[in-house]
Amino acid sequence: MFNPLKGLGNLQQLQQQAKQMQSALQQEEITVEKDGVVIIMRGDQRIINVEIDGVMENRIADAINEAVKKTQELAARKLLQMNQQ
Repeated sequence: MFNPLKGLGNLQQLQQQAKQMQSALQQEEITVEKDGVVIIMRGDQRIINVEIDGVMENRIADAINEAVKKTQELAARKLLQMNQQ
């Protein structure tokens, strides 16, 4: 007999793995220095600090973080639309 709920165990396992990965990525940071610009970013793509020619410009970091968030929301909406078709 076919059990349509059988896949839920795998889904829960995948969700748990995704949460663990997200948590691990939040702990990692990378620093990129190029042409007088220093960017510190977490592994989950959140910008921590932007420095231009020795001057902190966290307004830029805030704007980029907002843009990344909006593109992630857009991607989630598109994925939901694709799954509903």
